[in-house]
Amino acid sequence: MHPSSEDIKEEQIHFANVITTFRNYAQHSLAANNRRRKDIYKLPKADQDILDTLGYKKKLDEADKAILANADFLEMIVESPEIFGHAMDEDVEQVDGESNAIKRSSHDNGGGPSRSHSHSHGSGHGGHGHSHSHSHSGAHESHHGRSPRRKYKPTEFDMDKLRSTLKQFVRDWSEEGKPERDLCYTPMKDALISHFADVPAEERSKLRVLVPGAGLGRLAYDIALLGFACQGNEFSHYMLLASYFVLNRTEEINKYTIYPYVHSFSNSPNKHAMLHPITIPDVLPSDLPAGSDFSLVAGDFEEIYGGETDPDEPQSGLWNAVLTCFFIDTAKNIVNYLRIIHKKLAPGGVWINLGPLLWHFENNNTNDPSVELDLEEVKALARSVGFEISNERTIDTTYTSNSQSMLGYVYKASFWTAVKV
Repeated sequence: MHPSSEDIKEEQIHFANVITTFRNYAQHSLAANNRRRKDIYKLPKADQDILDTLGYKKKLDEADKAILANADFLEMIVESPEIFGHAMDEDVEQVDGESNAIKRSSHDNGGGPSRSHSHSHGSGHGGHGHSHSHSHSGAHESHHGRSPRRKYKPTEFDMDKLRSTLKQFVRDWSEEGKPERDLCYTPMKDALISHFADVPAEERSKLRVLVPGAGLGRLAYDIALLGFACQGNEFSHYMLLASYFVLNRTEEINKYTIYPYVHSFSNSPNKHAMLHPITIPDVLPSDLPAGSDFSLVAGDFEEIYGGETDPDEPQSGLWNAVLTCFFIDTAKNIVNYLRIIHKKLAPGGVWINLGPLLWHFENNNTNDPSVELDLEEVKALARSVGFEISNERTIDTTYTSNSQSMLGYVYKASFWTAVKV
């Protein structure tokens, strides 16, 4: 089903608002840090002097520098948004110096291994990075007699998505994120290799693997590196812009330095815990062997994979494996998620899952439906859909956690392998 003009218009506005959020990061974050400075002067002079001896003001200055370094990095991600696959019209209303209208098109990286971003967007705009609310502007286009579009001011919710994206870089593309990746991605990759143990490594390219909720693409990349034909699917424009940058515009290991933990002063055992730099990427994405089949398809999982598709589209056809990592709890209707996974698997295909059940639309304020099953109900549902579950276990893991913080959340993530029967 082709999107309506209203769907396209809504997506155009949303994409422009995401770009605006990236470009307002410095202003928003520096203002939050400046609030801390102003608060110092609300204290008695004696207390101000004590804080001065502790180096608190100096720490605020260092935080400013870290924020500006992050801002430079984020600006590089969106300096040419049209390469994301959206052509930016030049004759439309400007929002904080950027255009609002985006044409729908597709981008395929030419030459070498396939690292394409094929765009088949639906009308929704939520993200998968543990932040699943929908925030849209009701603005309108401005030319040819239409009402002018108001400048978009990013909300705290928008900025939280952007801060989460910075932390996702740590999880997926830094040496510091390796412990989390080892806990989450390694068991999934091992299960994939085990399921297809009878297939020689040189013939894995004939096996198609789908990774919904791919985030910044590291799990999908690692699977392609193992020789499988792998396609990631992602919904969030924040993640898609960032993944395009790291996968297609990175030419050197550890080329970029970011400070993902500078935004909160809470639960820091010392200054270094919040100000320590993270270098990315820890590997060079372009080092995939020649002939590797690796792609990312943008859009809503249910809309992209749940309906009939053109046979020429990269997401069409059946898959030998589907790997879901911290993904199934993004469903509004988990029944449909599992039905689609089962339908898209080839006979004897395998679904490998790892994650919690943090239902992202629970108690939402957007009137979206939300079905919130417990773990036993999810597994019973999977069996009723047509899966045979095995290799079940619980894996304790963090998610985009600052390993140096005084506070950390540990998920008791459920892992299983399920074969289509």
